[in-house]
Amino acid sequence: VQLQAFGGGLVQAGGSLRLSCAASGLTFSSYAMGWFRQVPGKEREFVAAISRNTWSGSSTEYADSVKGRFTISRDNAKNTVYLQMNSLKPEDTAVYYCASKKVGGDLRVGEEYHYWGQGTQVTVSS
Repeated sequence: VQLQAFGGGLVQAGGSLRLSCAASGLTFSSYAMGWFRQVPGKEREFVAAISRNTWSGSSTEYADSVKGRFTISRDNAKNTVYLQMNSLKPEDTAVYYCASKKVGGDLRVGEEYHYWGQGTQVTVSS
């Protein structure tokens, strides 16, 4: 299984970025996908997650700090999950990681994810 995250960069406060995470080696639609972020010296933080597809579709969850600004989505035909980030703030600066897991549980808990991407740097200048 490989997860490759890209799309990070330097943006001014108030700007937007879209992160992508391309997955291979797994039945993508059967996996929940999550985005986490980490700042050096701090613990990894949950950002957003989207459940695997069911007959009723997918559900999403967001950290309170990004709710209303970030949107997670998935394209199962492309084996890709996206994180649209709008109204970015300097405190959103971090390395962003995508992750996947197959079983249920809490989408917010990083330890429950089986596979992780390499991370992409997002820097928001004030």
